[in-house]
This record gives sequence, C-alpha cells and structure tokens, in this order.
Amino acid sequence: MSEIIDNRAERVRQLKSIIRSLHEGAPPDAVRDRLRTIVRETDYSEIVAMEQELMADGMPAEEIMSMCDLHSQLTREVLVQLPARPVPPGHPADTMRLENQALRQTLGRMRQAMQSILALDNGEGLEPLLLAWRQCANELMDVDKHYQRKEHLFFSRLESHGITGPSKVMWGKDDEVRAMLKSLQQTLAVRDACLEDWQLAARTAGESAAAAIEEMIYKEENILLPMCQDVFTEDDWAQIWADSPRYGWCLVAPREGYQPPESVLREGLKLAGADAVQLPTGSLTLEQLLAIFRTLPVDLTFVDAGDRVAFYSEGPDRIFARSRAILGRKVQHCHPPRSVHIVDQILEDFRSGCHSVAEFWIPFQGRFVYIRYFAVRGESGQYLGTLEVTQDVARIRALEGERRLLQYDEPSPAGVAR
Repeated sequence: MSEIIDNRAERVRQLKSIIRSLHEGAPPDAVRDRLRTIVRETDYSEIVAMEQELMADGMPAEEIMSMCDLHSQLTREVLVQLPARPVPPGHPADTMRLENQALRQTLGRMRQAMQSILALDNGEGLEPLLLAWRQCANELMDVDKHYQRKEHLFFSRLESHGITGPSKVMWGKDDEVRAMLKSLQQTLAVRDACLEDWQLAARTAGESAAAAIEEMIYKEENILLPMCQDVFTEDDWAQIWADSPRYGWCLVAPREGYQPPESVLREGLKLAGADAVQLPTGSLTLEQLLAIFRTLPVDLTFVDAGDRVAFYSEGPDRIFARSRAILGRKVQHCHPPRSVHIVDQILEDFRSGCHSVAEFWIPFQGRFVYIRYFAVRGESGQYLGTLEVTQDVARIRALEGERRLLQYDEPSPAGVAR
C-alpha cells in the first residue's frame, strides 16, 4: 500500500528520518526503496529544509558534507526537475549556467584524452594525448573563480535571507573539488616509470575530479540557482552583478544584456552635516579619509563585536578580494569550513581578553603575505571587534643594508617631472 505524503512539513520530517538512517549505516538501496514508498516527488526547498533542520538538531555540517553526494543521488529520482527559469543574458544566474556549460565541455574533452591514454598498451603516442589532458586540467582550475563568486556573493545573500545550510555544505564540497584538481595536476605532471601504475593513478584522480565537478553542477542548477531565483530581490542580483568582476569568470565571459537598477549601483558615503570627521587628534574630510584607506600599504577588514564584517578598505593591489556583499555577514561564513575553528578560536580568545594579537604568514600567488589580527578594545577595555591587517611583505623581507639618500622606486605620476 502506498504511503505517499502530501503534506510538505511531513515530507521534510520523513526526509530527515530517512537521511538520518543513512548516516546511521542503513544500506543506500534500502533507504532508496523507503524514499520511493513515502515521497513521490519533492523540490529543492524541501531538500534544503531537511539539511538545515538536521544541522539545527545538532548534526555537524561536516557530517552532512561527507554524505551530501549520497543524499543527492538518493533524492535525484524524486526531485522535481524544473526547467531553468529565463533571465536576461549577462544576469548572474545566466553567467553561472554558461560557465557550467563550459565546464561540461572541458570535462568531455578531458575524458576523451583520458580514455585514449588508458587505451595505450605502451608509451607510444602518449605525449600529445597527455598534453591535451593537462590542458583540460589547467582549464578546470578556473572553476575556483566560479566557486569564489558563489561563496562570497551568492552565499552571503542567502544568509541575509536566513538560509545558511547550503553555504556551509557547498563550500566544503567546493574545497574538495579544489583539492582533487590539484591532485590531478600533480599526477599528470610526473609520469611513473610503470605505465600501467601511472594510468591507474591518473584515471582515479581524473574520474574523482570530474565526478565531483559534475555533482556540484547538478546541485547548483537544481538546488542553488532555483532557490536564489525564488528568494533574491532585484537589488540582490544587481549587487552580485556589480561585485562579480572582483573574482573573475570561469572559462567564459558574461554575455551582454542584463541591466541592473541604477539606484543599487551608486556608491559612496555622505555625511549628514559638515564634510569633516572630527577625531581626538585632528579632523579629516570624508574624501581625505577614504583616500588614506586607499593609500595605506595594508588591507584592512574590521569585524564587529557581533562577529559581523563591518568595514574593509579598498586599495589598488588588495591581496584577498572583498566585495560589499560581505558587509554585515558573519565572519565565520566568509571562511571555508576547514578553517572556521581557527576563526572561532581567535575571536573567543580576543573576546575573553586572554590574547590580543594573532599572526600568520603564507606564500600566496607569488607574494609573501603577513596576516595579523588585533583585538580592538574601547577605553574601558570592552571588546569592540577584531581588525585584520594583511600585507605583502616580500619586498620588506628582501631589504638589506641601509638607504639614507632619497630614491624613488615607483614611476612618477603622469605629467610630473622629477
């Protein structure tokens, strides 16, 4: 006898129960059969609600992340496949879909090269095929731009609408794809002396990366984008469009056509009264203040006492991209899941008063980046927030000897003689 459930809340409850049994070790086939019996069809919102409720019940995001591909495979048969809702060319949703299409094409070419290499009995004819495979793997690294826009722009807007589950789970899966692509590149860079062993390792790395990318494309197009189109306002989309160039595009450029509302794109701050900000040690006009922040050889980000991003500076050579979408966002949601525990530890130590400075230094894209976090406290010692100061110190580290005479290292401004 069919037990099909028509009530949405009850379907979500049953989905939770079914997925929880999967996490407790129930065989996937048995879970799939139970799912078919109870739920004839569901939509993306119920899948999202189910995962959010599991997290609200105390299931760690990492556990859901580790099983979410299996969730997807199990629910795919009952998930309603809605046609992509039309948007103007160049709309952020259109660009995401266009990039996914380009990723599919690259994956197809990669699989062709991969299968040709796996069919070889000896090394003859390997090099041109290997070159094609490496080229595809390099192109797929462009997915990082796609993921960064999603993580920093789409997720922040979802969180402003009270939807946090997808960002916690998807970001972790994005990081897994990044790691798989790096592993694939490393495998393709050095060929083992034994062709058969190398073919096995390369096939494993290639198939893992391809499957993970395809799974994320499915989640984006059947869950993330429909959800965003349901909840985002025109202002949300316009802000995403305006901030997207900071992160770049994956394999293809946006099309022309989308026109965001002019009111959303106007930037700038205004003072209600006089144009000067009076400080205890002097006064600055708003123009001077903004110019100083742009001129400083460091990048600043301030997180308030409620752990929300309140301010960031904008310079010409900012190391880590920022966009207005992060303003008001919980700082924990601005970091990949694997590093959130470090962020929480810093904030906890600063808030308690047991520490006031945390320092890190890393090589990053040809730079040597010095990252410092400072506890910001009021006159009475109360915690006001945390200031992140990031600087490329490669040139500073290389300094030797001394310089006592005036010497300019940067080119003169246009039209100014030395």
